[in-house]
Amino acid sequence: MNFDFFDFLDLCGNVLNLFNGGSSDTIRYDLPDKRKERKYVFEKISTILYLISAVLFFFVFKNPPVSDNYIQAFVIASVLGFSVSLIIFFVLYLFGKYYFKSIFQWLFFSLSVVSLWVSVFLWVYFKSGIF
Repeated sequence: MNFDFFDFLDLCGNVLNLFNGGSSDTIRYDLPDKRKERKYVFEKISTILYLISAVLFFFVFKNPPVSDNYIQAFVIASVLGFSVSLIIFFVLYLFGKYYFKSIFQWLFFSLSVVSLWVSVFLWVYFKSGIF
């Protein structure tokens, strides 16, 4: 009785390939890759948010009204903008949409959202004097 261990491994491999549906080298092309369709989505959104915040910052700093305490206004707007941004990030995390491939993509998106909300609160502050 001559038992060859490599013949046994070859037989096991053939049985596994039979249950696998053919060779293991085949690639399925029937399912589209959704990541290719969503390439650079966060970068595009971040760029648009930065452009909107730049326009709002321009309107805020073009002719700011005379205010007694600018530092207090900036601190209040920054705290409110950061708080709203954290709520948005938490909601995106709950929906499973707050994931990034690199730290730079995460920073670019997060800072654009924070700057947008800070510029919105500064614009509302200087235009209406609500605070």
